[in-house]
Amino acid sequence: MKPEILKISVGDRFEMKKPHPCGSKIFTVMRVGSDVRVICEKCGRDMTLDRIKFEKSVKRLTEHKEN
Repeated sequence: MKPEILKISVGDRFEMKKPHPCGSKIFTVMRVGSDVRVICEKCGRDMTLDRIKFEKSVKRLTEHKEN
């Protein structure tokens, strides 16, 4: 059984399992591909994560943007 690929689009907001050092768990997606670029909602720090690592660290989708 293959694991389902998480549907990610620019503008989506995700809650992560572990908090960012600033204390926030909410991140907004800025770019999607083999890497995912996200920005912390509290401090504005942007990070680029491998898609596999990102999908494993996501707790839930908080807001989905329709394109």
